[in-house]
Amino acid sequence: GMGAATIFVLLCSNVIIALLKNVIPAKVRIPAYIVVIASFVTIVDLSMQAFAPDLSRNLGVFVPLIVVNCIILGRAEAFASKHTVGSSILDALGMGIGFTLALMLIALFREVLGSGTITIFSLPIPGLEDGVIDVPGLVVSPITVFVAPAGALLVIGLLKGFFNALPGMRARLKIFLRALTTGLKNFFRACAGVFGKHNEQSSVSDNREVS
Repeated sequence: GMGAATIFVLLCSNVIIALLKNVIPAKVRIPAYIVVIASFVTIVDLSMQAFAPDLSRNLGVFVPLIVVNCIILGRAEAFASKHTVGSSILDALGMGIGFTLALMLIALFREVLGSGTITIFSLPIPGLEDGVIDVPGLVVSPITVFVAPAGALLVIGLLKGFFNALPGMRARLKIFLRALTTGLKNFFRACAGVFGKHNEQSSVSDNREVS
């Protein structure tokens, strides 16, 4: 729900700002962008209240807070105001889908660690009719801090640390693979040399016996 709302607002605001980029005065561009974004957020909020009241109640104040989402305002200022409508649409879709995937990843970690479950769509499979999978061990003694608001910050910090460590891990992995490849090459060369010498000695012995 939150991801879909963000994609809609990001897409619509990028299109409008890309169309009006030459009309909006530079001095008032930020307030103008906020008005455009707030208009689409209001449309999303009222639509959710009318057609998806349960989702609207669950999201609560977080839907109106899309107005001040730095991703939407940042893309409006950094990209949509300087590029064509087509490029702005692609940028909005890419950023929106990336934001949604990030939300899903954080939610997955929080649910697994904090509740010991994984919620998916209900499936006609025994044990999955309600769409909930129990994680052995964690479902009995979950780490409840992860379902609290602070748990989201902890997960974000852990993921940030992991992604920051990836370049170093890749470099170490490349060094390890290079050393492993070199070692295997040397090993096979040594084996080939040993077998070659053995064959030469065998052929010499055979020649002596024949003579």
